[in-house]
Amino acid sequence: MTPAETALAVIDMAQRGQFAELRMKFAPQLRPLVPAEALRAAWEAETAKHGQVSSPGTPVTEPAGPGAVLVKVPVTFARETLTVAVGLAVGPDGAGEQSWITGIQLLPASAAEPTAVWQPPPYADQDLFTEHDVTVGDGPLAVPGTLSVPRRGGPFPGVVLLSGSGPHDQDETIGRNKPFKDIAGGLATAGVAVLRFEKVTHAHPDLVAGNTRFTLTDEYVPHAVAAIEVLREHQAVDPARVFVAGHSQGGTVAPRVAARTQVAGLVILAGGAQPLHEAMVRQFRYLASLGPGQAADLGVITRQAAAVDDPGLSESTPASDLPFGIPAAYWLDQRGYDAPAAAAALGKPVLIVQGGRDYQVTVADDLSRWRAALDGRPDVTIRVYPADNHLFFPGSGPSTPAEYEPAQHVDPAVVSDVAAWLTTTR
Repeated sequence: MTPAETALAVIDMAQRGQFAELRMKFAPQLRPLVPAEALRAAWEAETAKHGQVSSPGTPVTEPAGPGAVLVKVPVTFARETLTVAVGLAVGPDGAGEQSWITGIQLLPASAAEPTAVWQPPPYADQDLFTEHDVTVGDGPLAVPGTLSVPRRGGPFPGVVLLSGSGPHDQDETIGRNKPFKDIAGGLATAGVAVLRFEKVTHAHPDLVAGNTRFTLTDEYVPHAVAAIEVLREHQAVDPARVFVAGHSQGGTVAPRVAARTQVAGLVILAGGAQPLHEAMVRQFRYLASLGPGQAADLGVITRQAAAVDDPGLSESTPASDLPFGIPAAYWLDQRGYDAPAAAAALGKPVLIVQGGRDYQVTVADDLSRWRAALDGRPDVTIRVYPADNHLFFPGSGPSTPAEYEPAQHVDPAVVSDVAAWLTTTR
């Protein structure tokens, strides 16, 4: 069954009320989070709002990283046309007999249109910088990256970008958007050399998946340190002014990276400070508050998060008892890590930027922790952008996952402020 056929089968099973069968199409580690009754409630809530399905259209299949695709199906409901987006984990050939569901979303009708070619934001002047490919790290886990360097002047300050949780490419591509490509172009235009690279979980998922001892440190630190060295050795970069900037979980781990090598300072872009397993529960509760269409078993999620705090947690704890089916070594590594305290211990300049509408990393739950550890220091700057969400896309009203889908760019004020800080901090 092709990914497109699997996505159509998902819609057909929902129409027929076959939610127990639909649940078994989910990846095994996700099934505890999506009981059949939660799937039923989510589907019935959407059909109550939009009417029954009259006909599905032609699926559009797009790559979503190694071993993953996103299938978008335009679906005509009685009262409007929407897109059912089905995330799938697939075989290495992009098809295969078995495609596991990794997520289902209801998106606007426009989402089913083929993804347009990314266009640079107005603040990225491609005549003012050059880009070339680089390799970060060595051996079988080396990853590809891109170095953006201003054309005139120098030596320039440099910054390494660390993306958030999950197997991101070097542009941190999400839907039709490339936040890191926006940021890199904007910073390079403003006179900052930028290195961004694929996460090892994106470039080498096959080598990572079988390693039950894979940790947060393994996910970020070796490649981040190697990337900093690439920048420091570049002839156009001032080696004394190389920074590390992390978004989301990349911001969480940035202090750990800085402790392993020499950097001039840190930029925390919506960096998580609340422990990851606690943040997971909070995020699922927020999504559930948006309406019954969010199918997830909060009881299971809460139990899995509590297992991370259990003093008896060890590498022998079954991964199925832990959040997202991730082995215990990962949680043991991050459980005792306090990112704000780690940043404070460095004694380095820090810029923290935060979206006011961000529901994934919030002002109340995360920025408050950064403030408690760092606020008041003369070398720490904190800025909040009230209209921005987790990706620093401006908007209004409660933030939802669906607002990440339309083509848009990182808030120019964020890029401008980060550029100004990087070019003036010494």
